[in-house]
Amino acid sequence: MPLLSLEGVERRFGGLRAVSGVTFGAEPGHITGLIGPNGAGKTTVINLVTGLLRPSAGRISFDGADIGTAPPHEVARAGIARTFQNIRLLPEQTVLDNVAAGFHRHECGPILAALLGLPATLAARRRTRDAAAGLLARFGMTSYAAYPAGTLAYGHQRRVEIMRALATEPRLLLLDEPVAGMNDVEAEELGQVFRRLAEGGMAILLVEHNMRFVCGACDVVHVLDAGSLIASGAPAAVVADPAVVEAYLGAPA
Repeated sequence: MPLLSLEGVERRFGGLRAVSGVTFGAEPGHITGLIGPNGAGKTTVINLVTGLLRPSAGRISFDGADIGTAPPHEVARAGIARTFQNIRLLPEQTVLDNVAAGFHRHECGPILAALLGLPATLAARRRTRDAAAGLLARFGMTSYAAYPAGTLAYGHQRRVEIMRALATEPRLLLLDEPVAGMNDVEAEELGQVFRRLAEGGMAILLVEHNMRFVCGACDVVHVLDAGSLIASGAPAAVVADPAVVEAYLGAPA
């Protein structure tokens, strides 16, 4: 059964339908691709799932519960994490601090204890930093731990944002153009990380323009054009679909 399910989802901005009648799901253990030309509505779908926007019609459910009207913090608490098309890091903070920030929802305790720096609070902070360091090692970025995040190359900043999302320990990971700015080798390495996450039971919804990466990484692909789904299926079949080719390249002469 899909962990995430969209049923007839629509989003209107005045008289503009940015998303219209979209229905698909994302299953645990699978990487689901969402592709389409610029302006097709892909990021709008992610914003709807994460609570930044509310659907004008239709239903969005996560693990059977309706989350269409849930605010972003409740969506995150339910087990959904995302990255952004435009990188959003704390540029002057270190890479380790940026990743550690993702663990904040797992920390708990009295505010006074945190202000006084009591032993239990300090121990919790050490565990958080150790866990963040573990993620850096997993992504091969231990040597960048003390670097200000804003000084990294674009591709490395992407990795930091993905690690911060994973720090929340999500059940569903939404990735908005995760390999933008990366070369083929870097993209392939990241694709292997995503595959291991999926094999561990995570559901991944991937928005991406790199078609070679999509075909290699995704189990199933859905195609949006002008806010509507025009194709769904295995990557090889979808990219050969005449409707998909026309959406990307225009009608043949």
